[in-house]
Amino acid sequence: MANPFVVGDTYSRKDVYNIIDIPEDKQGGNWNTGYTTYNDDVFIFANINSAGRTGHDYDNKFIGDDLQWFSKNTHSLTSPTIQFMLNPIGKIYIFTREDSSNVYFTYHGIGSVKDYDNTKPVRILWAFIDEKESHPVKLAEEITSPEIYIEGATKTITVNVYERNPVARKKCIEHYGCKCVICNFNFEKTYGEIGKDFIHVHHLVELSEIGIEYGINPIEDLRPVCPNCHAMLHKRKPAYTIKELRDNFLR
Repeated sequence: MANPFVVGDTYSRKDVYNIIDIPEDKQGGNWNTGYTTYNDDVFIFANINSAGRTGHDYDNKFIGDDLQWFSKNTHSLTSPTIQFMLNPIGKIYIFTREDSSNVYFTYHGIGSVKDYDNTKPVRILWAFIDEKESHPVKLAEEITSPEIYIEGATKTITVNVYERNPVARKKCIEHYGCKCVICNFNFEKTYGEIGKDFIHVHHLVELSEIGIEYGINPIEDLRPVCPNCHAMLHKRKPAYTIKELRDNFLR
């Protein structure tokens, strides 16, 4: 069956019930406690960067494209639902929200276990399967597998991680729009539907100021840029500023 959800769109649990036709007697219960299984599929509803409605505050957060996620305190690696995630039969649909009072969750895609820790609660690092092979935030030359690069590449990896955070990206684009702040290029206007929502984001903060616990501000720290301008910004170390590129090189 084709994926009934659209990456980036928001859904309430009731919306999910209706879309996949959950019988009324199967609704509620585990659906409201973070994650559940249904017809060989797994549905995860995670609070990120905030405490859940039950008061539990897990360190759920995006690390680049990947989602760090924690199970319930009572679940271990041997818990049936966790085993179902590690050895899936069907698909794992992942939804997140930042405000536990909001009934709507953003759908991020079909999850695949990238890494996990045998702890209680269980920590899982989710990667996302891109069924349409259309990922708007990756360039071929970006570093996406830090473990295979020497130490000198670490700082570049750090920038890529911050720039690819999907929650931060979304807030940046909602504020500034989906066109390049340097050259004003808009992919949708030029390419039509396939260019819709396609843009890169550039991190303004210098590498020396970025630490592991750096708290990103999507409005102050990020700007939407086209891939060409993004590449040109990084032609120098430290990177050119947006003003420098716009004033001195743009023709």
